[in-house]
Amino acid sequence: MIQAEISIYPLATKTTSVSFYIAKAIESIKNIENLRYEINSMGTILESDDIDIINKASKSMIETVHHLGINRVEVILKIDSRKDKQVKMEEKIESIKKQMD
Repeated sequence: MIQAEISIYPLATKTTSVSFYIAKAIESIKNIENLRYEINSMGTILESDDIDIINKASKSMIETVHHLGINRVEVILKIDSRKDKQVKMEEKIESIKKQMD
């Protein structure tokens, strides 16, 4: 299973808010097959068993922001690829919570 966290930063927007661009980027991936995603306050978690799907989603998000008139987009993409077992994003969180007081 592969989880990735993508954070997109549109540069040179007319305001300091970028929520419109982020929303449109996320909308662009909602119909990609074999992809699950979860939004958080600092980025979006992508999950698939295929790295090509992660790459497709990342590319779609970036291109969407460019198509909205933003000429420069910075992206941070962090990938966790695990082959020994299938662990979903919720299971990772539960594993951490079990270790907490």
